[in-house]
Amino acid sequence: MTIKSGLINKFEEYSQFATLEEFNHHMEMWMAEYKHEFTKGELVGLKRLVRFAAKIPGVCNAKIGTVLKAIHEEYQDMGISRSTFKRMIIKAKNFGIFTVYETERKNGSQSSNLYIFNRFTNNEPPKEEIMNRHNKTINPSETNINKINKREQAPANEHSTVVDNESTPEDHLFVSDRVPNSFVQLVKYFYPEAKSIEEFWRMSTIAAYRNNREKETETLLSVSLDSFRQLVRKLKSKVTVKNPIAYYTGILNKKFHEMYFEELYEMEFC
Repeated sequence: MTIKSGLINKFEEYSQFATLEEFNHHMEMWMAEYKHEFTKGELVGLKRLVRFAAKIPGVCNAKIGTVLKAIHEEYQDMGISRSTFKRMIIKAKNFGIFTVYETERKNGSQSSNLYIFNRFTNNEPPKEEIMNRHNKTINPSETNINKINKREQAPANEHSTVVDNESTPEDHLFVSDRVPNSFVQLVKYFYPEAKSIEEFWRMSTIAAYRNNREKETETLLSVSLDSFRQLVRKLKSKVTVKNPIAYYTGILNKKFHEMYFEELYEMEFC
């Protein structure tokens, strides 16, 4: 499809976003999903293209040369090559991040491309049929729910958790070594079975991988502990949580997304 070239305001009708904030939010989702697929140079090119798409949220018709020049100036003569930028375009287009249209001048000659950024559509919660199989092993007993209200301050610091040896089952002693001990010590109060503890941690590692955080072990542990505490607060509020593991996974993803959005803000992404 070829579109007649013109001033950027002419392409306002192609925007899929009501506000710049909404556009940035969807870009955050895209990057959380596909950031690891791009090289550092390609990410620099994508970041700059996104900034050119700020006037009309999600629409850009800047020439490649203009984008490369802006990168060159920003990074003090340490820009990226045209081939790197074109590789980024191919990848982003294939992932569905944006759609590329050719534009032509009135005389029929080719002009700069038009980049229409798409909305992120894969941000639904975990599939119900996948998560339901965990229900039998991760539902807390009535006794453990009562413990939550009696021990409000206990899980606030994983290093100072008080262990009740008389009422806590010993199944947690058989948890895989892959699960950090501080995570085990927190989760065992409410889900003492080894299988349940391992499942919570497995979902932590999956969320970290999807958000390109799997190598940041300290961040992974910190986010996991905070997410589990938030799940406990929800359970204490007497609100029914039909699928705790799915709810926990949703908290994890939200926290990782917030972290990434904060980093983008610090990088003047917006």
